[in-house]
Amino acid sequence: SRAGMALSVLVVLLLSMLYEAVKMGKAVLLRRALLALPRSLSHQSLVEPEDGDTGPAQGRCWMSQPLADGFPFLFPSWFGYHVGQTLFHVAQVVLGYMVMLAVMSYNAWIFLGAIAGSTLGYFV
Repeated sequence: SRAGMALSVLVVLLLSMLYEAVKMGKAVLLRRALLALPRSLSHQSLVEPEDGDTGPAQGRCWMSQPLADGFPFLFPSWFGYHVGQTLFHVAQVVLGYMVMLAVMSYNAWIFLGAIAGSTLGYFV
């Protein structure tokens, strides 16, 4: 039916737009993660805050209780960004495969909906 086809094209268009939004969100999160990294990438600077750095965003993130061997159980601020990037990547892969599966139906309207959604998603 025409209504079913129009709804299918709209869903594929929205999935394509969401794919582009997730892709841009992943890029923004990567930029924030790179800014959260310390200047020196030694193990000590990744675990301990740099001189002059204060606050949870610069040094430690969640827990700082020592383990039995004396090594502090720390989550630096960049670790949270890495987890976020991983979740964005999973969402991007799932959405990409869903759009690809829809396009492989070899329907011209679905294909045009995917292209239009990708274009609008990038534009917005």
